[in-house]
Amino acid sequence: MQSHGFDLVFERTVHELNSRIRLWRHGATGAQLLSCCNADENKVFGVTFRTPPSDSTGVAHILEHSVLCGSEKYPVKEPFVELLKGSLQTFLNAFTYPDKTCYPVASANLQDFRNLVDVYLDAVFFPRITEEIFRQEGWHIEADAPEGPFAYKGVVYNEMKGVYSSPESILSEQSQQALFPDITYGLDSGGNPEHIPDLTYEQFANFHATYYHPSNARFFFWGDDPEEDRLACLAAVLARFDRIEADSAVPLQPRSDTPRMLEIPYAASEGDDRGMVTMNWLLCETADVERNFAFEMLEHILLGLPGSPLRRALIESGLGEDVAGVGLESDLRQMYFSVGLKGMEPKTASDVEMLIMETLADLAEDGLPADAVEAAVNSVEFALRENNSGRYPVGLAVMVRSLTTWLYDGDPLALLEWEAPLAAIKARIAAGERYFEGLIREWLLDNQHVATVLLTPDRKLADRREAAEAAGLEAYRQGLRQCERVALVEETRALRSLQEAPDSLEALATIPGLKLEDLPKENRPIPSEDRQAGAVPVLFHDLDTSGIAYTETTFDLSAVPAHLVPLVPLFGRALFEMGTAQRDFVDLGMRIARKTGGMDADTLFATTLGVRQPVARLVVHGKATRDNVPALYDLLSEVLLEAKFDDRERFQRMVLEEKARQEHVLVPSGHGIVMARLRAGYNAAGWLDEATTGVSYLAFLRTLAERMEKDWDGVLADLAALRGLVLRRSGCLMNLTADAEVAGLVSGPAAALAAALPDAPAPAQTNGWHPAGAAAEAEALVMPAQVNYVGKAADLYGLGYTYHGSANVVFKHLRMAFLWDRVRVQGGAYGAFCAFDRASGLLTQVSYRDPNVAATLDVYDATADYLRRVSLSPTELANAIVGAIGDVDKHMLPDAKGSAALYRSLVGDTDAARQQMRDEILSTTNDHFRALADVMAEAARTGRVAVLGGAALERVAGEKGWRVERVL
Repeated sequence: MQSHGFDLVFERTVHELNSRIRLWRHGATGAQLLSCCNADENKVFGVTFRTPPSDSTGVAHILEHSVLCGSEKYPVKEPFVELLKGSLQTFLNAFTYPDKTCYPVASANLQDFRNLVDVYLDAVFFPRITEEIFRQEGWHIEADAPEGPFAYKGVVYNEMKGVYSSPESILSEQSQQALFPDITYGLDSGGNPEHIPDLTYEQFANFHATYYHPSNARFFFWGDDPEEDRLACLAAVLARFDRIEADSAVPLQPRSDTPRMLEIPYAASEGDDRGMVTMNWLLCETADVERNFAFEMLEHILLGLPGSPLRRALIESGLGEDVAGVGLESDLRQMYFSVGLKGMEPKTASDVEMLIMETLADLAEDGLPADAVEAAVNSVEFALRENNSGRYPVGLAVMVRSLTTWLYDGDPLALLEWEAPLAAIKARIAAGERYFEGLIREWLLDNQHVATVLLTPDRKLADRREAAEAAGLEAYRQGLRQCERVALVEETRALRSLQEAPDSLEALATIPGLKLEDLPKENRPIPSEDRQAGAVPVLFHDLDTSGIAYTETTFDLSAVPAHLVPLVPLFGRALFEMGTAQRDFVDLGMRIARKTGGMDADTLFATTLGVRQPVARLVVHGKATRDNVPALYDLLSEVLLEAKFDDRERFQRMVLEEKARQEHVLVPSGHGIVMARLRAGYNAAGWLDEATTGVSYLAFLRTLAERMEKDWDGVLADLAALRGLVLRRSGCLMNLTADAEVAGLVSGPAAALAAALPDAPAPAQTNGWHPAGAAAEAEALVMPAQVNYVGKAADLYGLGYTYHGSANVVFKHLRMAFLWDRVRVQGGAYGAFCAFDRASGLLTQVSYRDPNVAATLDVYDATADYLRRVSLSPTELANAIVGAIGDVDKHMLPDAKGSAALYRSLVGDTDAARQQMRDEILSTTNDHFRALADVMAEAARTGRVAVLGGAALERVAGEKGWRVERVL
C-alpha cells in the first residue's frame, strides 16, 4: 500500500489504545511516520530526531530553543510565542532528552491543530538559526563597557545554572553518567554551565545540518483527524529533501564487571553537613518487553509504598531523611535502577550500600510477600488500563512511550501492546515461579555494572564558582585588545537592539491563527448533579471514565486554629501511612494497592468569588474499578474512622521525609515558592497555602523535627485535635466522577460512610488565619543558588480595580509578550509568569531561573507604561483573545473535569459567571488594555516583593535594605 510517497510498513489494531495504527516509511527520504487513528478529539503531532551529543556543551538543548525562533515561512522572532499567545493549543513545547529531541503539539480544534503542525514543521526543517539567535538562546558575553565587568548570559545558560543549583538534579545527572561512561548518556545533553561557553556557532549550525533531516526523523500523529491529510501535509515538506545517511545511532554501553564509586561536591549553605548517595545498576535493554514491565512491578514492590521493604529499610535505618534516586529509568535504550538516601552523613555511605545489598539479599533468599507482588501487579495494570496522562494529552504519552523502542529501530508498539506481556508475567507468578526474586538476584545482587554516587556538601563551592567565572571573564577581557573590547560592547548593543525591535505587521501576519468567529461562544459546562449520601451532599459528574470511580471526600478545615494549620499535610499523610485499628501501615498500603488505583489526601485552599472568603478543605482521593468500589469505600471508612497516630518513630520519619522533600523543591520550584510567599501576605487562602507548602511550612517542619524529641505527647494531642476538628459529617462534601452505572454502585457504600462519620458540631471559635499583611517589607529568601526567582504582587481589587473578563486577555498578553521579551529574551531568564486570581484580585509576577534581580523588578514596574502605549493590531488582538479562550477551555480528562467542577462549586464559579467572563473576553478591545494602566502603576508603587536566590540576591538585599531570611 502506498500513499503520497509513503509505503505502508504495517497496520495493527491496538485494542489497548482503541486505535488503528499504521507505520509508514517515506520512499524518497526514509522518514518514518507512526499514524494512530482513533476517536480522541485532542489531536497530537510530534517530530523527533535522534540527537546524540558528543560533549556537554548543551548543543542539542540550545538548538531545541533556537529552531523555534523564526523560520523560512514564518520570519518572526518567535513563532512559538506567537502560537502560545493566540492558539487553542492543549500542548505546545519541545523536549531535549539524552539522545533525542522532540517537538510535540496538540489541539482539540482541527484548524488550530493544522496551524500548529505547519509552524513546527517549518521551524525544525527551515529555521533561521542566525548567530544572534544562538547567542540569545545559548550563550554570549554581555559587555556594557570596555572596562568591564563582563558577564555570561543566555537562556539555556541560565536554565542550566538553575539545574546545577539543585542537589537532586546533580545527583540524578551524575548517577546516569556514572553508569554510561563510554556513550552519549555519559554526557549532559542539557549542557553543563562550565562547558556551554565552549560551544561555537559553527558547531551549533553543523549539529542542525547533521541531525535535523527527514532521514533522521520520526513523525507521529494521534487523534481523529483524517489520515490522508497527515500524509499529504508531510509529503509537501519532505518533497524538498533527498535521503542522507545520518550517523545518529545510539550504541549500547559495554557492561563492566567492576563497580564504580564517585564522590561529587555540591554547593551547600553554612552549617549544612548532609550528603546524598545512590546505588545505580545498569539493567537490560528497554526493548526487552516482558522484563520492562517486570522491572516496573519490581520497582513498586521495592519502593512504591510507604511500607515497601527497601524503602522501609532505608527510612527506618536512621541513616538519612528520605529516599533518593530516580528508581527505574526506562526512557533510554538501556534501563537502569537508582536508589539511595538523602539527608545522610557522607561518612555513612558504605553503611547505606551495605543496607541496600543486605535488604535485597534477604528478599531474594526469603522471598517476597505474596500481597506485595499482587499489589505491584494490580498497580501497574490499573495504570495501564486507566491510561491517564494527567494534564498532558494522552497521545503525547503514547508518543513518548513508542519512542523508547522505536528510536532504536525497534517495534514502536512493543510497549503499547501490553496485554500479552502482562499475561505472561501473571502466568509465571501463578505457576509459583520466584520471578521477582530472580530479577533481584540477576540484575541487582550479581550485577557488577553498578556505580555508587556520593554527593558531599561544600560550603565554599558556590563562592569558588562565582569567583572562578568572574576571574575567567576578567582574564578574557584583559587578553583582548581595546578595539576588540569595543567591538564586544557593540555586539552586546546590537543584540539588545535586535531583541527590542518589534516584528513587522507583515511578518506577524504570516503566523496562522483562528478568527474570533471560529471560537465557540457558549461556555461548555461540566455535567454536575446534586445528590445525597445520607446526610452528606454529593456532587456527581456523569462522565465516561471507562468503568472507574473517581472519588473525593472533602472536609471543611475552617475550624482548624492557625497553629495547627501546618500540621494538616502530615495529618493527611498519617491517615494512610501509620496504620489503622485493623492493620499496620504496611498491610494498609498493600491492601490499597491491591484493591484500588490509589488513595491519598491533599489540601485545597482558594478564595470565593464575590465575597472573597477563604475555602479550606482536606481532600481525600480514591479511585477504583467498578468491581472494587466496595473495597474502596471499606478502605475509606477504615482510614477516616480508625487511623492510628501513636507510632512515634513512624511519624518522626514522616516529618524528616517531608522536611527533606521541602528543602529539595526550593530550587526546581522556586517560582512557586515565591508566588506562595507573596500571596500569603494578602489573603487567608494565600496564607493557608504558604503555611502548608512554602518557606513557612519548611520552618514549621524543622521546628517539629526538634519538638518530636521532647514533646511527642503534645504532637499526638495536636493530631487528635485535628481528627476531631476535621473528620466530621458536618462540613463533609463528596465528589464523584463516573458513569451512571458505576455511580449506582457507589451510592450505598457512600451513604454508609456518611452515616459512620462522627456527628460532632463545629466548634464556635475564631481560627486566627491572618495574612502577613500587604505592607510587609521586601524579602530576600537566600540559599546556595546560581539563579534567582524574582516576584512582585499586588491586590488589584484593593487598589480599586473591578474584574472584567478582558483581564484574562491582558495578563495573558503581558506574560507572553511584554514579560517574555523583557525578562526572558532580553534579561536571559528561563521564563516569567503573570498570574491573576479573579476571585481574590491578586496579581503575581514571578521570573524563573533569572540571572537578574533589580532589572526584573524594573520590568514589572514598567508594565503600566507599556499598557498606556500598547495598541494591538486587529490580528494581534484576536490572537490574544483566542489564547485567553484557550486557557478557559483547556482540555481535561474525565477525572480532571470532575475535580474542576468541585473546585468551581466550592468557590462559587457558576456557569453563568463563566459565561459572563467568556462574553467579556470575546469583547476585549485595546481600551481594556489601557484601562488597566493606572491600577498597574499603583501596583508598581505599593506591591510587595519577594525574591529567592543566592549570593547576587544577598548583595542586592543589602543595598536596598530588604529583610533577609536564609532558607537553606
